[in-house]
Amino acid sequence: MILGLIPNTTKVKTVRAVEEFARKLRKAKIDFLIDDSIASVGLRKSFPFKNSLTSVAAICSQSDMIVSFGGDGTLLNTAYLARKSNVPILGVNFGKLGFLAEFDFAKIDKLIEDIKNNNLIVEERMTLEAVCIGERRSKLFAVNDIIIDRGKWPKMMDMTLKIDGDYVSTFSADGVIAATPTGSTGYSLSTGGPIVSPKAGAITLNPISPHMLTMRPLILSSSQIITVEVKSHYSKVQVNCDGQRVNYYKPPIKVIIQKGERPVKLVHSKSRNYFDILREKLFWGLDLRNNKEV
Repeated sequence: MILGLIPNTTKVKTVRAVEEFARKLRKAKIDFLIDDSIASVGLRKSFPFKNSLTSVAAICSQSDMIVSFGGDGTLLNTAYLARKSNVPILGVNFGKLGFLAEFDFAKIDKLIEDIKNNNLIVEERMTLEAVCIGERRSKLFAVNDIIIDRGKWPKMMDMTLKIDGDYVSTFSADGVIAATPTGSTGYSLSTGGPIVSPKAGAITLNPISPHMLTMRPLILSSSQIITVEVKSHYSKVQVNCDGQRVNYYKPPIKVIIQKGERPVKLVHSKSRNYFDILREKLFWGLDLRNNKEV
């Protein structure tokens, strides 16, 4: 097995963690490659793994599993970089929440043992793709969500929503979120959207601050095609993917959103399930009045 190690190089502690992790992998006789962007943070001359440095493209094509060092944002970016490779991604958390990057570096010895013994679960997660009609840009890609919003414009937008070509509604709001089940615990949740099991084939449409009490989140089949039209905006409309890759379009625009052609493969521990993580990270379903340990 070959592991590809991709760290968030903006965090010095993750760079140090990669070096420590690599030492343990070598001791366990597990081969590895390291993202050469780590050199940008100033490697010491004595860095022992220079021969393992290579490009992200090489890591995606040659690795059997990619290990992302950072937080959920780092894992989402890694998934984007590896979106065409079909390689499973494992997240080691150094961020705040660690909902997707669920492995704790303090338990790294156990993780290496599980990797060596193939004691992990690989789960496919649905992705989203989108295109803006009339724009000659590549398809937009997201693991969590695709968000159409007003950006820096101070007023709400008038949007028309269609599903499979059928008219749904025209409404005013700050924007709209199209979220996968994976993304249902992200921005969509903070705007009142439901938590959706990652095993559900569904897309959640959630308006952002709609100017009507009757506009509520909508759950759709993953086979349905979403069309969002924005006409009454006087500046650029912002379309961002996973809160990381931002595109700006001059209205009127028509954005088509649908299930992605390729899922992303995430690696999980066999020792806990999705609902364990919900309770641990989001305190979901816990009565904090009675649970003294939380």
